[in-house]
Amino acid sequence: MSHPVMTEFDIIFAGGGTTACVVAGRLTAWDPSLSILILEGGRHTLNQDAHVHPYRFTSHHVPTSTTVTFNVGNPSPRLNGRAPIVQCAHCIGGGSSVNVMVYTRAPASDFDDWGTDGWESKNLIPLMKKVLPGRPTHGEEFIRVGTTYHKRQYAEDTDDLETCNTYSSWAKYIDGTTGRRSDAAHHYVYNQAHNANLQIWVGKRVKRVIFQDKRAVGVEFTSDPVSCPDAGQSSSIVRASKLVVVSAGAFGSPAILERSGIGAEAILKRCNIQQLVDLPGVGENYCDHNLVFVPYFAADGAITMDLLRYGKESVIQENLAQWKINGKSLVAQNGSDAKIKWRPDEEELKVMGSTFQPRWKEFSQNHPDKAVAIFALAEGSVGPLSSSSPPRNYLSAFYFTLYPASAGSVHIKLDESGQEGIEFNTGFLDDPADIVPLNFGYKKIREIFRRMPSYGGEVPAGHPCFPEGSAAVCRETTGPVDLNAPDLIYTAEDDDAIDRYNRDRMQTTWHSLGTCAMKPRADQGVVDARLNVYGVTNLKVADMSIAPKNVGTNTYSTALLIGEKAAMIIADELGIETQSPLSRL
Repeated sequence: MSHPVMTEFDIIFAGGGTTACVVAGRLTAWDPSLSILILEGGRHTLNQDAHVHPYRFTSHHVPTSTTVTFNVGNPSPRLNGRAPIVQCAHCIGGGSSVNVMVYTRAPASDFDDWGTDGWESKNLIPLMKKVLPGRPTHGEEFIRVGTTYHKRQYAEDTDDLETCNTYSSWAKYIDGTTGRRSDAAHHYVYNQAHNANLQIWVGKRVKRVIFQDKRAVGVEFTSDPVSCPDAGQSSSIVRASKLVVVSAGAFGSPAILERSGIGAEAILKRCNIQQLVDLPGVGENYCDHNLVFVPYFAADGAITMDLLRYGKESVIQENLAQWKINGKSLVAQNGSDAKIKWRPDEEELKVMGSTFQPRWKEFSQNHPDKAVAIFALAEGSVGPLSSSSPPRNYLSAFYFTLYPASAGSVHIKLDESGQEGIEFNTGFLDDPADIVPLNFGYKKIREIFRRMPSYGGEVPAGHPCFPEGSAAVCRETTGPVDLNAPDLIYTAEDDDAIDRYNRDRMQTTWHSLGTCAMKPRADQGVVDARLNVYGVTNLKVADMSIAPKNVGTNTYSTALLIGEKAAMIIADELGIETQSPLSRL
């Protein structure tokens, strides 16, 4: 991919994540003469094992990883004083190159709720067809227990924009033929590397957008200190003749805008930045999903992803050899095969208590397509204890809420030495209603796991610390309870232990969004329906930061959708014909 160095391009993308790859790739395919530059702080992912072997997704979240950035939030009393850490991708392809590769779609009403012309579900469905993944195997035990004990239905496909409260297999962004991760980088830009007009510069951190009057004409960038630790920090400028697209995600995009003088006066003033446009919505409206992992022992003989995580080198090499031949083996798996998009029934709502009722009635009750949470199974050890767990086979339960009422913010700040950092308030669990589905989820999914044939008991260190003598005390066992066994009975003290546990363990689902919201300017919006930043020209934002409200899904599918829509918008404005075959990830 070595091409002549250019100093001016038609379009510059500040950030090389999922959405940027989609937009740049589509525009290049439609008009190969268009000169496009992607500036990305992270490194290339082209044919790198850590990015194409699905089973290696956990490697990106170890503390020493350089493929993600660890954003540290402010300590919160709602998290028992913890300072939460939220990772975001730091490589070409963004989240698509490091995520868990599971696929769900947001319900149609989510997009309709955005209230933005041209972004209604009826207008987005044709674009959704471009980004469909392959189908998975089955988490058969989880589904079988869920449909009998939990008394919910089963459907092969629950991603029709309407169905929820139904157990299903979990589609994956893993190629069914090659067994490779299906990421945006390989599917949209790396496959066009022969075109010298599409250039990707890695290790480049965009500092700010350059304006003439209020027209974006280029960007200033430096070497990224993580990707290029030995490089100098001198700045360079590259110019854009047609458009600058900020596509650096829910953390990076508002930071670039603020460093460019676009944001709230108080934020910019404390960082000694002259204000260009007063947009107080920049960095506000931070949203995520609230996730908890819970570890269990797997019964002897159970096959889990831990065969590769903790297995002998010979086992790993055997699986890699098979994968190279036919794209099969555990190398081609992520361990997540089954889920339910869960809505509580009347009995469950009563158990959940009065704190959740106002949120339910206001937001969910009259929207039957909106799930409250996803309950799911991971076949292996994942989550906070995975790096310290003794080698053996595990199962992991996880549950995450899809529409937390709480929201946060992220802004740039300067420390005492003048170095830039972030002022990050996650907002996690600030609303009292948000903890309720998590507390219920712990109990319900524990009952499901207790009835699965491969259940071997709870890993005590990864569960609530129940009082001595409680019937809920966690331990290793020799097998499941009967399908018709009574549920565990929890005392008020036990409930307190679960509440403390979820506040101690609740984490990001890596679904950060909303910080450059596509809303009216008067409502703290940052971009309009055409993704134009208010108050300036030739500057757009295109990534998950533009989502004005949360979406009930794993957000990779939405990031792809935003990319497809953004590409259509830009092509229309530039007079580019958009005929191309549909592609499947």
